[in-house]
Amino acid sequence: MSGHGIRFNITPELFHRDPQATPYGQRLLSNSIELIDELGIEKFTFKKLALEIDSTEASVYRYFENKHKLLLYLSCWYWEWVYYLLDINLKNIEDPKRRLDITIHNIVNASSESPLTEYINENLLHKVVIKESTKAYHIHNVDEENKEGYFISYKVLVGKVSGIISEMNPSFPYPKMLASNLFEMANNQIYFAEHLPKLTDIKDRKKKYDDLEEAMKYFVYRLLE
Repeated sequence: MSGHGIRFNITPELFHRDPQATPYGQRLLSNSIELIDELGIEKFTFKKLALEIDSTEASVYRYFENKHKLLLYLSCWYWEWVYYLLDINLKNIEDPKRRLDITIHNIVNASSESPLTEYINENLLHKVVIKESTKAYHIHNVDEENKEGYFISYKVLVGKVSGIISEMNPSFPYPKMLASNLFEMANNQIYFAEHLPKLTDIKDRKKKYDDLEEAMKYFVYRLLE
């Protein structure tokens, strides 16, 4: 933790200069999240970002090679944030079911804004992750990027959650599959509730997070019985 709040160790292959380390870089992240949320990643460009922060494209390129790596960086920041929340909220909790309940709650509700991260709006970032993050790894050259370590944050997070699942039922044979599906389910079902409601059983958009958490617990505990 620094004077600017929380700072995560994100794989350096994603950036030329870590934006967490400078006021300009933090402003770049903050405005990137807002602009991607507003425009979508397809229409988002570094030229538009530079105009938004009264800067130049060249300055943006000093931090990121392209918008794909910026999107991956934001996704990694989010995954590191969820890992941090789990570390904090599971501290001194020993009961396996309680630990799993807290884990599911944090996966669903990681969008709560925190004063520890002034330059990141977790609520907006969560919306970006829901709408755009799969575009960061459902790509043709995913194997090459995996070798470069681009997805370490996600893999470490899934590993942590799969370990918590195994605490609940050590004989359950598919903890990694269940853990990764919890994250995909959380994002997909919120997206469906907002945009494709016939693909989900979430009926009340105002209660979508509560309904999703209840559904995820239902699936998890049925599988782990």
